Amino acid sequence: MRILVVEDEPALRHQLVRAITAAGHTVEAAADGIEAHYLGDAESFDAVVLDLGLPQLDGISVLQRWRAAGRGMPVLILTARGAWHEKVAGMDAGADDYLAKPFHMEELLARLRALLRRAGAHGDAQWRCGAIAIDTRQARATVDGQPLELTSHEFKLLSLLMQRKGEVLSRTHLSEHLYPYDADRDSNTIEVFIARLRKKLPAGSIETVRGLGYRLVDGDDTAT
Repeated sequence: MRILVVEDEPALRHQLVRAITAAGHTVEAAADGIEAHYLGDAESFDAVVLDLGLPQLDGISVLQRWRAAGRGMPVLILTARGAWHEKVAGMDAGADDYLAKPFHMEELLARLRALLRRAGAHGDAQWRCGAIAIDTRQARATVDGQPLELTSHEFKLLSLLMQRKGEVLSRTHLSEHLYPYDADRDSNTIEVFIARLRKKLPAGSIETVRGLGYRLVDGDDTAT
């Protein structure tokens, strides 16, 4: 999944980016409200971790502007411990959950997983499509219970397809969620990763919809 982290304190921002990346996500980061608003308005994210005490433009204002513009991605706000008024203001502005500082990174990751599950079609941390399974808590994939050896990009791509199994996802969409905002996004490389995944998954699991993109289906129920 593609996650936006908005935190002005450099050390914490680095910790958040590192932990969320290690959990198998593509992460963008912003250090102030102006940059955060721009990224959230111009780019597509599956979820946002948003600190409220930001320079230039506070987190509440950022969130209000996103919601007013119709941006509906799940938002987890970070608040100062005991600042109940921040929690109330954040939820009223359209936040989906909150976490008080200081916090345990494991709890933040768990709350983030919950937001992503509620936003998608998966009811728990174990995603399945036929023989394929992904444990979002451990960032591990298996086929018939046997571990899959995947690169980070292959795992992210499989996660994207799993989250929206049965839906056709364009190469552009996959590329946007696989690479950072400032990276050279060559959608042709998606074909390479799709080819690699097909060699590791049951035959027929990834269908090509000519001119539109790819979708993940139960390989047992489709022809190759």
